[in-house]
Amino acid sequence: MSHSPKTLLDSYNIVPKKSLGQNFMHDPNALEKIVASAAPQSSETVVEVGAGAGALTERLAVAARQVFSIEIDQRLRPLLEARFDDADNVYLVFNDILKTDIAALVGAEDYIVVANAPYYISSAILWHLLESPKPPRRMVMTMQYEVAERIIGAPGAMNLLSIAVQYYGIPRIVSRYGPAVFWPRPNIDSAIVHIKTYKRPPLPLPPANLFFRVVKAGFSMKRKQLKNALAGGLRVKASLVRDLLQAAEIDPQRRAETLSLAEWARLTKAVEAAETAL
Repeated sequence: MSHSPKTLLDSYNIVPKKSLGQNFMHDPNALEKIVASAAPQSSETVVEVGAGAGALTERLAVAARQVFSIEIDQRLRPLLEARFDDADNVYLVFNDILKTDIAALVGAEDYIVVANAPYYISSAILWHLLESPKPPRRMVMTMQYEVAERIIGAPGAMNLLSIAVQYYGIPRIVSRYGPAVFWPRPNIDSAIVHIKTYKRPPLPLPPANLFFRVVKAGFSMKRKQLKNALAGGLRVKASLVRDLLQAAEIDPQRRAETLSLAEWARLTKAVEAAETAL
């Protein structure tokens, strides 16, 4: 379908930048797995994060109604504009995804996200998109395998990112692959992660701003028992924390990574009730 990214970049005298975390996926099977997982329909809008040399963009454009492809590296502009000059459903956006107003970009359209972006900003991209006033219907991202494992984690292996993702949707690992599918090769294994966002969460969840204030407080002191972390993170007396945990039916000696989403929800509601009573 296309030339290798090395051939394309060489023809434009572009050298991948380590500072941008640039590793260009070239393996056709891996690219097809991403598209198959995203399953864009002919009626759907896709927001692609990280156009790169356009290999994934090209495949998405065949399946979707339209593709907004966001790329931060201005050096790739002539390559991408030449490649998609005749594609009337591909819109190239040269901007930082973290500074892009996705709701303004897609308008009234529902959309899906496909991201093959630098791994060092995977967490920031997830937060930015999931907390958007108009979150995507589903997301498919490539990321470091260890990060993917964390995101799908169960209580006992949870962190702030896994709780955030599971607050907004259901994550699963689609596939794992080694460094050979990229050029230049990274030193880590990667994963394709699919996240289906909720139309309606399976359990009643408090408002995001309050919920994540409590969760961040719980994780504010690593390896500390929850009662100590919450006292420090919420800046309240230990006696109040004990009351909050008792109201939420949570053992104060547990650690933040062991709590389920439902337990965080109960704890947040206890905090909300206590603040309302003040």
